[in-house]
Amino acid sequence: MFKNRNDAGRQLAKKLEKYRATDSVVLALPRGGVVTGYEIARELKLPLDIVAVRKIGHPENPEYAIGAVDEYGMTLWNDPEIVAFDRAWLKEEVRKQQAEALRRAQLYRGRRKPCALRDKTVILADDGIATGLTMRLAVRVVKAKKPKKVIVAVPVAPLESVRVLKEEGVNVVVLEPPEGYLGAVGAHYVQFEQTEDDEVTRLLRSVK
Repeated sequence: MFKNRNDAGRQLAKKLEKYRATDSVVLALPRGGVVTGYEIARELKLPLDIVAVRKIGHPENPEYAIGAVDEYGMTLWNDPEIVAFDRAWLKEEVRKQQAEALRRAQLYRGRRKPCALRDKTVILADDGIATGLTMRLAVRVVKAKKPKKVIVAVPVAPLESVRVLKEEGVNVVVLEPPEGYLGAVGAHYVQFEQTEDDEVTRLLRSVK
């Protein structure tokens, strides 16, 4: 159990100590993942940036991902889940979530350019993983930019999501045993309030 996202990030930083002050970059998934990523970047003296991906949620349970999209329109689907859905609805959801991903990327970075990733070690950070779809898409977005190595670093994730991420060809660092996943990321935290846009912007600007 973690006190909050900051606590989880500091614990992850200890597991990633060998990357301190190396040619590495921390990329966080907004919004909550930026708090966790900030602690990793601050502790390890690394630059911090974001990878703007958005979950496409099930219409009857928005927290359950049936797909994911990034700011440029790259998508990843849970194919068995989407067969029953109307194509027009799916297309509209992609449009909306892509627009939100783009809004976040522009707002959070401001005038800063995205970090260069080619030939670097990239640490992809989030506050936890459920289905793993958004993180899997983030991995693919990052790998398209030719990094040397990709590490997914999260406090908590279920066993199946860890397995699937490893199949994407990345290293996975998880603090709590995946076998003990409690069914929801927030269940592993004492405090798990929503992270707001202004906090994300402040944290990104405070790490050079």
